[in-house]
Amino acid sequence: MEFGLIILIIIVVIGASGIKIISQSRAYVVERLGAYHRTLQTGLHYVIPFIERTANNVNLKEIVKDFAPQPVITKDNVTMQIDTVVYFQITDPKLYTYGVENPVNAIENLTATTLRNIIGELELDETLTSRDVINTKMRSILDEATDPWGIKVNRVEVKNILPPHDIQEAMEKQMRAERERREAILKAEGEKKAAILIAEGEKESTILRADAKREAHIREAEGEAEAIIKIQEATAQGLKLLKDAKADEAVLKLKSYEAMVDVANGQATKIIVPSELQNLTTIGTTLAESLEKNKK
Repeated sequence: MEFGLIILIIIVVIGASGIKIISQSRAYVVERLGAYHRTLQTGLHYVIPFIERTANNVNLKEIVKDFAPQPVITKDNVTMQIDTVVYFQITDPKLYTYGVENPVNAIENLTATTLRNIIGELELDETLTSRDVINTKMRSILDEATDPWGIKVNRVEVKNILPPHDIQEAMEKQMRAERERREAILKAEGEKKAAILIAEGEKESTILRADAKREAHIREAEGEAEAIIKIQEATAQGLKLLKDAKADEAVLKLKSYEAMVDVANGQATKIIVPSELQNLTTIGTTLAESLEKNKK
């Protein structure tokens, strides 16, 4: 009785060992009698003991592998160290299990050879400035090469590019010289703009001063002209009044002389007197006689 119970317990334990609970993002590759039988996805499954076995437990999440730096030679014979990061995902557990021995190591070697081939077609300057091109080419080549292994390469990133020490020093000197050149250019452009602004300011100031001076001269000339016109109008008005008062010719000539003196304004050094006004004595005498007659 006890022996039968032991046998029953052993059978139950063996039978229970075939129960498999597969978690999310995992897959089991099951073989039956040594040959591939099926792939178990997420959920509860049963594997027949002694007949079926789990050949591989596959992780379906995206995997990131940072590979060690690889020595590569550029087209212009410069040796440098480049390390890459590969992002890949297992899409077919069966192919991943039976496609290649040690798939991760295979991807690393394939990445190294692909990188050497791509860099060998580029010169140093192109290598340093063409990371996107290198990444795109490597992803395309690796994805195609790993497809028979049930692997999909999602991304490839060139992490570091390390040229030789002497080339790094030369590049640093070149970059320093370039920065100094740009600084000198910016400084010169700033000084040029400042000089232009100062010149434009002086030009506008000169123009404004000239306009103000011209306006002052115009206003002054207009004032003098208006004064002369007023004087002439007053003189004409006076003569008109004398004429209306029937003053004789001598008085009119005397008034004309006085008007000429006013026009000279005391500043003229020479005054040309008409012949009609030269005999002032005669004019004075005539005026005196006229006054005497008027009194009588």
